Amino acid sequence: MSRISVRGFAVASATAVTTVGAVVGVASGSTPAVDDNNFEAAAADTTLLADIPAGQQAQVQTASLTQQADAQASAADAAAKKSAEETARIQAAKDAKSKKQAAEDKIVAEREAKEKAKKEAERASRSSVRDASSFSAQGSYSVAEVQAMARQMMPADQFQCFSNIVDRESGWNYRATNPSSGAYGIMQALPGSKMASAGADWQTNPATQIKWGLSYMNSDRYGSPCAAWSFWQANHWY
Repeated sequence: MSRISVRGFAVASATAVTTVGAVVGVASGSTPAVDDNNFEAAAADTTLLADIPAGQQAQVQTASLTQQADAQASAADAAAKKSAEETARIQAAKDAKSKKQAAEDKIVAEREAKEKAKKEAERASRSSVRDASSFSAQGSYSVAEVQAMARQMMPADQFQCFSNIVDRESGWNYRATNPSSGAYGIMQALPGSKMASAGADWQTNPATQIKWGLSYMNSDRYGSPCAAWSFWQANHWY
C-alpha cells in the first residue's frame, strides 16, 4: 500500500482516529484527553501522511492536476485578454493620431493650393495690365471709355474700389474742376499739376490721370486702391 501526503485527507483521518479514541475513553469511564479547541487546532495544522487505497490515488492526483490546469488556463485567459485589450488601445491611439495628422495635412495642402492659385491669378492679372502710354491719344473720351481704360490698367480685384472713389470724386469726368479748391481730373488731384509726374498730358489724357491715381493709391500711404477706399469710407477723402 502506498503512502501520499494529502492535507485534507490527513485531517479527515486524524478526525476519525481522535473520534474513535474518544468513544473508547468514554466506554472505559475515562475523560477524553483532547478538548474540541485543541483538536481543531491539531486538525488544522496537521501534516500527517494519510494512507490512501491504491485504487484512489490516481483519482486524487488527477483531481489535483485538473484544478492546477484550470487555474493556469484561467490565468492565461485573463493575461491574453488584458494583452489584447492593451494592443487594441495602442492601435486605436495610433489610428486616431494618424487620422488627425491626415486631416491637418489636408488643411495645410488646401490652404497652400488656394494661396498658390491666388498668387497665380494676381500674377496673370498684373501681366495683363496696360500702361498709360499704350493707349492712343484722343480728342475726347466718354465715361465708358475712361472706365475701360482704368479696367485695363489695374488688377481686376482692385477696379471696383478704384471706381468707388472716382465715382464720388469726379463722376469719371477727366476734366472735372473744383471751383473752390482747384482740384482737377477724375482723381481730383490738388493741385492738379502734381499729376505731371505721370505725364505732360495730364490735363487732357485720362490714362495719365489714372496712372497717377494708381501710383498715389499704391504708394506707402495706402498700398492699394481697396486700402484707399477703406480710408475714404472712414474719412470721406483720400
